Amino acid sequence: MNRVSIPRIDPGEPVYRADLAMGEHSARHLRRIMRLYLTTWDLLDLAPAAELALTELIANVVRHVPGRRCQTFIFRLPTGDGVRVEVADSSPAIPLAIKRDELDDGGRGLILVNAVTDDWGVIKRWDGTGKTVWFECVDRRKSTGDRARFSPRPPTGPRP
Repeated sequence: MNRVSIPRIDPGEPVYRADLAMGEHSARHLRRIMRLYLTTWDLLDLAPAAELALTELIANVVRHVPGRRCQTFIFRLPTGDGVRVEVADSSPAIPLAIKRDELDDGGRGLILVNAVTDDWGVIKRWDGTGKTVWFECVDRRKSTGDRARFSPRPPTGPRP
C-alpha cells in the first residue's frame, strides 16, 4: 500500500503555498483554504475526500515531525478536473500505511488517504533530509480521455 514514487502528473506551480509550524487548529484552517479553492474551481464535490486526506497528512506532521514544521502546497491539476495536495517536511522517516488493531489509537491515517483519494505517494528528498507526501483527487465526471476511462484503484492492496 505504501510506496515511494515520482508523481504521475507535473502539477505545475502551486496556487497555494504555506510554510508553517502545525498546531492544534492547523488542519481546520488548511481545510477552509482548500475548500475556497475547490469552490472557485467548481470542484467542491472533491472536498470531503480531499479535506479528510489533508487532515491525515497534517496529523502525521503534528504527531511525527520534530518542530511540527511543514510546507503545504495545493495545486489544480493541469487537466482542470482535480486537485493535488503536497505536504513536505524535514523528517526522513517514511510514513507507512499499515493495518492496525481496531482498538489502537492511531495508525490508520494513510489507510484512509488510500481509501478516499485517486492516487497518493511519498517522494524522498535526494539528500535524505525529508520527504513530500502527496495525494490527488479527481472528479471523474469532469475527466476526459484516458483519465475518464481509468477506474479508481481498490482501497487496499499494493499498487502497480
